[in-house]
Amino acid sequence: MQKQHLLIDTDPGIDDALAILMAHAHADVAALTIAGGNVGLAHTTRNALKLVETMGAEIPVFPGCPTPLVLPAPGAGFVHGADGFGDTGYFNASRLPCEEHAASAIVRLARERPGELTLVALAPLTNLALALRLDPGLSDRIARLVVMGGAVNGRGNTERVPAEFNIGFDPEAAHIVFSSWPMFDLVDWEACLRHTLDFARFEDVIAAGDARAHFYAAISRKARAFNRSRARPGVVAADALAMAVALDASLILHAEEHHVGIELEGTLTRGATVVDWEDRLGKPANARIVLDVDQRGFETLVARSLGAA
Repeated sequence: MQKQHLLIDTDPGIDDALAILMAHAHADVAALTIAGGNVGLAHTTRNALKLVETMGAEIPVFPGCPTPLVLPAPGAGFVHGADGFGDTGYFNASRLPCEEHAASAIVRLARERPGELTLVALAPLTNLALALRLDPGLSDRIARLVVMGGAVNGRGNTERVPAEFNIGFDPEAAHIVFSSWPMFDLVDWEACLRHTLDFARFEDVIAAGDARAHFYAAISRKARAFNRSRARPGVVAADALAMAVALDASLILHAEEHHVGIELEGTLTRGATVVDWEDRLGKPANARIVLDVDQRGFETLVARSLGAA
C-alpha cells in the first residue's frame, strides 16, 4: 500500500476519531480542517485537538464553519454524546487550534502541495464549498477527493428518509461540491451499513490494542451501545470505511461511475443524493460510487490503527 498524503475535513465524532487514528497510522496527514457538524464547532475542534495529542502527532487543526451555509440543522449528539466523544469528560488537550480558517487552509495547502494531497471529506461539506468559492480551480490541485456522504438508494439516517447526515446537514454545500468537482469517490451510508464491524471481533480488537484502543473504547462506548440498540449487525464506522478507501483504493471491489446531484427543495427529500443510475440525463459522471469493499482489508487497517495487529 502506497503511503498517502492526506488533508482531512472532519467533525469528530466517534467514527471520525477512528478514521483519524487510521490516517495517522498509515499516512502523512497534512492537517485537520474542522466543521461543526456532529456536535458544534467548539466540541469538534476540542475533540480534534485531543485526538492529535493522544496520537502524539504534530498535525495542525484549523477550525472552520460552525453552521451550514443557508439553513440551520440539528447535530447528532444523541449518537456521539453531547460532546461528540461519548460524554467521557476527558481533560482538554494542551495544544491550541490554528487561527487560519479551515477553508483558507484548504486552499493554501492545495497550492503549496499541488497534485500531492488526497482530500478526505468526513464532515458536512461546508468548509470545502467555501474553499471552492475562494478558489474555483481547487480540484485541479487536489490529487483525489473521497467523500463520506449520501444514501444512493434513499436509505438515509435523518428525519428526512432519503437523506444522510453529512449531506442533509448542509445540502447547499454538497450541491456546490458535487456540481464543481469533476470526479470524486463517494462512500455512502448504505455502503457503510453493508460493511459494519462485527461487535465481538471489534471488542477483541479493542482488548488487544494499545493506548489508542483504550482511548477509543472509552469515547465510543455510547455509540457502540446505540448501534446495538438499533439491532445493527455491527458497529457502523462510516468515516473509517471512507478512510480505508482513501488509504488504499485497491480495497474497492466494486464501484460504478454516475452523475449524482443533490435535492435542495423537496419537503421530504431535501438533502437526498439523486443518482442517475441509468445515465438518462446525459450529464457526465461526477462520482465513483463505492459499492463493495474488501472487508478483511478494511478490518486490518482498523486493527493496526488501534495497535492490535
